[in-house]
Amino acid sequence: MQRLRWPLGLTRAGMVAERALRAFWPGFTALGLLVAALGFGALDLAPAAGRLWLVLAAGLIVLGLLARGALRFRWPDRAEAVARLDATLPGRPLTALGDGIALGGNDAAARGLWQAHLVRMAARLAGVRPVPPDPQLAARDPFALRLVALTALTMALLFGAPTRVVEALRTGTGPAAAAAAGPTWEGWAEPPRYTGRPGLYLNTLGSDALTLPAGTRLSFRLYGAPGVLDVQESVSAGAAPLPAPPPEGEVQSLDLEAVRSGTVAITGPGGRSFELTILPDATPAVEVLGSAERRADGRLSQPFRARDDYAVTAGRATITLDLGAVDRRFGLGPPPEAREALVFDLPLPITGSRADFTEVLAEDAARHPWANLPVRLNLSVEDGRGQIGVSAPVTMELPGRRFFDPLAAALIEMRRDLLWSRENAPRVAELLKAVSHRPEGFVRAERVYLMLRVAIRRLDAALATGPLDPALRDELAEALWEMAELLEDGGLSDALAAMRQAQERLSEAIRNGASPDEIAKLMEDLKAATDNYIRQLAERGEQADPAERFIENQQGQQITGDQIQQMMDEIERLMQEGRMAEAQELLDQLARMMENLRVTQGQDGEGMQGPGGQAMRDLADTLRRQQGLSDEAFRQLQEGTGQGQGQPGEPAPGQGQNGQGPSGQGQSGQGQSGQGQGDQGNLAQRQRDLREDLGRQQGLMPGTGSEAGDQARQRLDEAGRAMERAEEALRQGDNGTALDQQADAIEALREGMRSLGEALAEQQGGAAGQGAARPGQGEGQAGREMPRDPLGRTAGEGGRIGTDETLLQGEDVYRRARDLLDEIRRRSGERLRPEDELDYLRRLLERF
Repeated sequence: MQRLRWPLGLTRAGMVAERALRAFWPGFTALGLLVAALGFGALDLAPAAGRLWLVLAAGLIVLGLLARGALRFRWPDRAEAVARLDATLPGRPLTALGDGIALGGNDAAARGLWQAHLVRMAARLAGVRPVPPDPQLAARDPFALRLVALTALTMALLFGAPTRVVEALRTGTGPAAAAAAGPTWEGWAEPPRYTGRPGLYLNTLGSDALTLPAGTRLSFRLYGAPGVLDVQESVSAGAAPLPAPPPEGEVQSLDLEAVRSGTVAITGPGGRSFELTILPDATPAVEVLGSAERRADGRLSQPFRARDDYAVTAGRATITLDLGAVDRRFGLGPPPEAREALVFDLPLPITGSRADFTEVLAEDAARHPWANLPVRLNLSVEDGRGQIGVSAPVTMELPGRRFFDPLAAALIEMRRDLLWSRENAPRVAELLKAVSHRPEGFVRAERVYLMLRVAIRRLDAALATGPLDPALRDELAEALWEMAELLEDGGLSDALAAMRQAQERLSEAIRNGASPDEIAKLMEDLKAATDNYIRQLAERGEQADPAERFIENQQGQQITGDQIQQMMDEIERLMQEGRMAEAQELLDQLARMMENLRVTQGQDGEGMQGPGGQAMRDLADTLRRQQGLSDEAFRQLQEGTGQGQGQPGEPAPGQGQNGQGPSGQGQSGQGQSGQGQGDQGNLAQRQRDLREDLGRQQGLMPGTGSEAGDQARQRLDEAGRAMERAEEALRQGDNGTALDQQADAIEALREGMRSLGEALAEQQGGAAGQGAARPGQGEGQAGREMPRDPLGRTAGEGGRIGTDETLLQGEDVYRRARDLLDEIRRRSGERLRPEDELDYLRRLLERF
């Protein structure tokens, strides 16, 4: 029993706490609510004459509940603690140890058995633990009043005035005690919340000169007999006399708003005077930056800058029709129907300061009747005081979607005329009949033709009964928009026609001087249509293994997907540089080449075809060029000069063996001796071009997902790093170090080619093994998941890098990027997120 001293004592103490909580929780709850009410100044709301009685009544209630608890409380004895502890042990060993043998006390066997029983019960006391208290207050307090009291008490101690509790306990009258002791006052200055400045307690200020922002709220409380203390001020908008004196014992209050510099004085015993300097709140300002940009989807993109001395709280963009600048011809001749101004909310920063910021207004007005017409743009911003700043009006053409298909553009023009004025309805009906009179070869989509005829019949029927109804006009306008989108975006079942249409739209955009964003969108459409066309060509080809298929034109020249991609990249680069004529010429070459493509099957003995063979040939070419570059650096080191001669017959970086550039055009003279390319800077530049070419080859290299393929990539990464170090050494004139790094690059290239060959051999072996089981491959491959690249796309056929899946699924990449940026800003403004995540989001916003 000695080792049960602490467990038994703690169990008994828990029983004391348990019974005390059960008996005294009503009294503690009432006491907590009383202290919380006093701390929050509840007595100030009661009449002065009855405050003392309220305190006494509340105190009697608390004392009554505590006395009731004292009567119900019963101190636990040691036997009760032993019984509770014993009830938690198996077999109740404490009770067993206190019992004696009833029968057989004279029998040695019985006594031995009883002794063994006692030893076993004693052994069960090993590791005994005290029993925790269980007051079970939830059943006794179904409304959780004890938790309400605890919460109120905590809030009063944190945010209330604990000194009021002491005053109430001393006198039972709270602030009235001060009045009884003599006249006194309290004052506060609370600046507007949008300024971010803290409030001031005037009684504790050491200086009588204050500088406050305009709109600061001044609050005063006067304690004492009415008329003893008074407030005189000259800072509010007008004379603000004190309210009528309150009854005896009441607190006199005064609130005013400071809008100009002046004096505030509390006159009377213990009074004080303050000199206030009011800082004026400037009107916010906003200005338009640059000209509006038309996005690929026709959305308006207008940068602007807003600023205020504190913060801009709201902003609007108002767009009105500039009727004087409209070319009033054709359907725009009649007077336009009245329309409300187009209003958009200006975007404001989610995080950071709103005192001075630059943002972009991005809104979709493509379907508005004023799209592609002259308009006036006015920006306005508002600050926390309700002051409004307006920008200078800007005349612009409201960006809208542009349609490059001729029929689609005609339908959009008819839609614009119909929305401009219902007087144009007869003219629109005649023009729609004209464009649909002979649809063969002109209206390529049958669905569009049927929709167009239905719209014409509905329009004729409406005109026969009188003026066109506005609701029907809006329905017809929506139908015309849908038809134009079908014509512009496709709906064509033939992949070749879709590719031709994409090429024509891009050519039309180049000729009409479309915006860079529109051209980028059309270029993405062309790439998607070209990929779809090549994929359908492959599906219609002979039933060969996918790794053995390749594409050739009518002249028998083999063309890989990489070469087609390089041509489109070159077209995009030329357009970005503004060389539209060259881009158009290369686009025509691509169109002629794509129309003559056909898919064939590689013959035995022709060597490795497909992406694998091309990758091996490209790496072999890179290895030869690196060796030639190393020979030139060695020659310069031997001659002790910064000049050297080009390796005869060695192609320059970025060229193949035939001296062809990326676009397929010959570039004679590069890499030949005597052409002035042997200086030190040129060697470094050639080394850099070679490293970048290797990086492009790594992005197109097949064999992912296998050990050999991963090893090949690792070796090529080492080769790239060695080339980078060699380039840096060449720029510094250290040819010795450059030779060492170039030797490392050559060795890494050889190892990478060896590993790539092993990876391709494994893939071909796997493809051959699957060929025999091709008829039943549905079951074997049903549960196998295709490998995926780091972007989550499935790897292509034959282990090639890339996929037929579109990463953005046809979505505008710029719009997607802005949506992602908006989501990052939204999440960074959620303060409940972990600090590590918020820090990461802030770094993303700083970078992008």
